[in-house]
Amino acid sequence: MKKSPMFGPSSILAFALLSIAALVVTPRLAGAYGYEGVGGKLGYSSGEDLDGTAALSVHTEFAQDGSRLHMLPNVTYWRVDGVRDLSPNFDLYYHFAPEGQVTPYVGGGMGINFMRNDRRDVSDAQLGVNMLGGVRFPGTSHSYFLEGRYTASDVPQAMVMAGVTFKNH
Repeated sequence: MKKSPMFGPSSILAFALLSIAALVVTPRLAGAYGYEGVGGKLGYSSGEDLDGTAALSVHTEFAQDGSRLHMLPNVTYWRVDGVRDLSPNFDLYYHFAPEGQVTPYVGGGMGINFMRNDRRDVSDAQLGVNMLGGVRFPGTSHSYFLEGRYTASDVPQAMVMAGVTFKNH
């Protein structure tokens, strides 16, 4: 990883929190995508040449009425072996069955991985390409999901996550 003094832990956290706050208070996005809900994921992450560790993610979900395509801005964090990653992402996913049914989904997106290696005292920001797929389970006021995720970047990462979206109904 390259030395990058402009991305300290406090500036990364501030950027992530401001990004989420801006998305949560935005009532409508271009193309009539409306706010659907907010949620989180917890799971297992394994980065190349690193031990596996717990990963945590928060997200906001947007969709058009009657559409199966959803926008999912999110922020993911993990830490292991003196290395940590905070990555704001913008993902899209498509579910195959109508709302209210158990359905598989696939998607992808991009993010910025703000990596920090404490052992070497270096930081780096790198672009990552996300590929994801999973199964959604409808609830009365929430939706639940199991997801597999792969991020292609300088430090490739694979994740298995479980989560919930608290719907805006």
